[in-house]
Amino acid sequence: MSLKPWSEIARPHKDVLEGTFKQSEFAADITQVATGTAPEEYQNAEKFFSRTYITEGMRLLLISVAQRLTGQGGDPVVQLQTAFGGGKTHTMLAVYHLASRKVSTDKLTGIPPVLDQAGITELPTARMAVIDGIQLSPSQVRTYGSTTVNTIWGELAWQLLGEEGYALVADSDRDGTSPGKDSLKQLLTRAAPCVILVDELVAYIRQLELGKQYKGGTFDSNISFIQALTEALKAVPNAILLASLPESELEVGGTMGQRTLNSLEKYFARVESVWKPVGSSEAFEIVRRRLFESSGERAQIEGISRQFSDFYRQHADKFPVETQSNEYYERLCSSYPIHPEVFDRLYEDWSTLDKFQRTRGVLQYMAIVIHRLWNDGNRDALIMPGSLPLDDANVRNKSIHYLPQGWEPVLEKEVDGPRSVPADIDGHHTLFGGVQAARRTARTIFLGSAPSTQAEMIRGVQTERILLGSVQPGQTIGVFEDVLKRLRDRLHYLYAEQDRFWLDTKPNLRREMESRKQNISERDDVIPLLKEQVARVFGRSHHFGGIHVFTPSVDVPDDYGTGPRLVVLPMEAGYSRTETNQAYGQAEKILRNRGEQPRQKQNRLIFLAPDFDVVGRLREQTRIYLAWRSIVTDIENGTLNQDLSHLNQSKRSRDAAEQSLGQLIRETWKWLMAPVEDFVKGRPELNWEVVSIPPTAPNLIQSIEDKLREEEWLVYEWSPIHLRKVLADWYLKDGVNEVSALRVWQDSCHYLYLPRLINDQVFRNAIALGVEAQDYFGFASGKEGDRYLGFAFGTNSLAALDESSLLIDRETAAAYAEKIKAAEQLAPPHGGGLPGTGGSGQHSGGADVTLTPPSDPEAKPGSGGDEPTVTSAAKSHFYGTVELDAVKAKMDFATIMDEVVQQFTAQLGVEVTISVEIEARKKDGFDESLQRTIKENCNVLKFSSSEFEED
Repeated sequence: MSLKPWSEIARPHKDVLEGTFKQSEFAADITQVATGTAPEEYQNAEKFFSRTYITEGMRLLLISVAQRLTGQGGDPVVQLQTAFGGGKTHTMLAVYHLASRKVSTDKLTGIPPVLDQAGITELPTARMAVIDGIQLSPSQVRTYGSTTVNTIWGELAWQLLGEEGYALVADSDRDGTSPGKDSLKQLLTRAAPCVILVDELVAYIRQLELGKQYKGGTFDSNISFIQALTEALKAVPNAILLASLPESELEVGGTMGQRTLNSLEKYFARVESVWKPVGSSEAFEIVRRRLFESSGERAQIEGISRQFSDFYRQHADKFPVETQSNEYYERLCSSYPIHPEVFDRLYEDWSTLDKFQRTRGVLQYMAIVIHRLWNDGNRDALIMPGSLPLDDANVRNKSIHYLPQGWEPVLEKEVDGPRSVPADIDGHHTLFGGVQAARRTARTIFLGSAPSTQAEMIRGVQTERILLGSVQPGQTIGVFEDVLKRLRDRLHYLYAEQDRFWLDTKPNLRREMESRKQNISERDDVIPLLKEQVARVFGRSHHFGGIHVFTPSVDVPDDYGTGPRLVVLPMEAGYSRTETNQAYGQAEKILRNRGEQPRQKQNRLIFLAPDFDVVGRLREQTRIYLAWRSIVTDIENGTLNQDLSHLNQSKRSRDAAEQSLGQLIRETWKWLMAPVEDFVKGRPELNWEVVSIPPTAPNLIQSIEDKLREEEWLVYEWSPIHLRKVLADWYLKDGVNEVSALRVWQDSCHYLYLPRLINDQVFRNAIALGVEAQDYFGFASGKEGDRYLGFAFGTNSLAALDESSLLIDRETAAAYAEKIKAAEQLAPPHGGGLPGTGGSGQHSGGADVTLTPPSDPEAKPGSGGDEPTVTSAAKSHFYGTVELDAVKAKMDFATIMDEVVQQFTAQLGVEVTISVEIEARKKDGFDESLQRTIKENCNVLKFSSSEFEED
């Protein structure tokens, strides 16, 4: 079911629709109604009640008034004390129209049920008296014909009974003294049934200075009058007084105002009944009736409200808890076409502002908003906080009218308007602009946070309420969450703490950050930081021989190593699926050359390339992090003069920027590249195999190794059948029966068309398994003439890789094994078989075997005549000495370790001792500094002896 726009379902009143309403008309004036000069909607009782929603408080009050006027009980005095704009004047008007009875009650919308509940069938017409403290002045008299009225009690008597009434209090009015209780009782009895409406009484009495006589009496005489009036009302069963008293300091005024209020409250408290003000839930209907001619058909309203309610329940973790209840669905229906969140923010947040009137302020504000939205053709399903057209001058001016100075530039640049940042974000990103995500989000933050002050402990509007005020059913919540982060990173007047956001007229430190960001050097600042951060991502637990981050080709070793080397390409070598791929060119330079020299071990390199499309964002985020880090440092050092709140904000921004940088690093370096060569027309041709590493993987280096294993770009376990195929394809063919095992291993490190083994141990294991199986190849540790030394075929063998070790074609190895077996069968029975063979037809490595033909003339006496002689030599000690070139000693010693020492350490049971002897001479002697340095280094390296001597 599609969401139909509110403008196609509801219809505003004509004055709202056409923009012809006068804001002053929203301010009901009881005196204008009493004198017949009020606007028609307030003057005419039928029109007034047709646009009036009878709230719970108003209903109870009208029942009490009706009962009082008919002498059936009710309260004699009702105090209307609420916050500014709480609806008390509107309630007085309802009482006025009900009691004055200009039309029958059956024509007053909502009144018949009230009278039924009060048990009244016929309501008498009451005399009315309206005392308006703003309209009257203590220093000015009022003339009615030949009668001059000075005081509020004189005014009361005249309005109730004219000259007859005034005569009862004439002396007191002329003297400025309060009439007695009996005089007032007599007045009320003659006027009954009567209603007295007193508005802005505090505003009148607070003008009377203590000890000073006015035409309107003194401060004490006026307070005494209120005391006597309230007492007299108790004695007259069909007379009632409604008095409004202010609650806000703005209305109370200064010291005299507060003194007046305290005195009045004391006397009213004796007999009063406190009226219940308008609740925020009742405000829905008040505003809707006043602003909308029709809110639409009930079925359509319920359908729209149900879609919103279901949407909130489907994404329960994204919205406030109260949206999950059926009660919120009812609120959606009752407030349609205005979203409940608009009312909640205006009544809960904006009503705390001194100048904002609860009911009247909401009516004035929403009338302007609805008029602009209607004329702009707004297509929202509901009028939400995100719908407010704050780019409109009238709406903007009304919004900032209630706020402190300084909000206008904030609204223009950071919330709404053609040149605002949110408009720029929506304009340059289709994903956001399609739903106006940035502007809707900024408007919601403004409505929810603008009334807050720095004195509040917890400021701002929560993320869940921002989403509630901006997202409509069918839209992607993640889009608005993403744009919220964009706004946080770009706005200069937006603050964020945990999940709360608020706008302020004081700029945050983002402008300082933006300034510093421009001065950050990529070569000196960005690249060193990224190199450090990227290297930290990999850790140290891996199988690579080295990880080289942004390393020039000359510094990437060209060796066999303990594992392949992972080369992390710099930002300028971004990978892209387009033809202009910078990663291939940069990687090929490192692959083919080490500096100016050709690279030999090309098959030992794997590459990790950055994503070309993300590199730009990474550069920007790195600069942002560095800028925030420098700001925090400068504030802590006192270089930048800022308060504690800005320090905390900058720390949060720094930490958030660092976290975002870490995520972007993972998103950037995600392309794993392996070089391979395929033969095309007999010549190898370089190709690149590329795969993506998931940025969300918890362990990057583990993910890389898993992907290399999965794609078989790196071999961790090699089956001997694959080794046999390599031997058959490249080595053991065209009459060649044997090949150097070391050469095969080294070739696998050199050539990109051969398998890439993780290390030589994988190669050794494949040899051992192949030799044991007797199905693939044989192995020999060397060869002298036609004789294989350390021959192994069909038995366990620890393969040693050196220049002498050989891999032998299977058929050749099998034939050689048969030859040995035949020789063993010719051996004397007491010999127990050939030495080192275990008496079997298979020969294991470890013994040098010489087969001497029977006709050998060199046969020694006692050798067994015509039988073959087997000579075995087992040497148990090795000693070697070599002199090294001092310039090349480091490289030569590494070679000795690989080619000699490792051969011993790979064998079980071999004890190896290495001694290093260093001798240096200089004709003119070594200076003291060098001697001290050498001795200190030797001590650290634990030399057993190290001395300088004279020749």
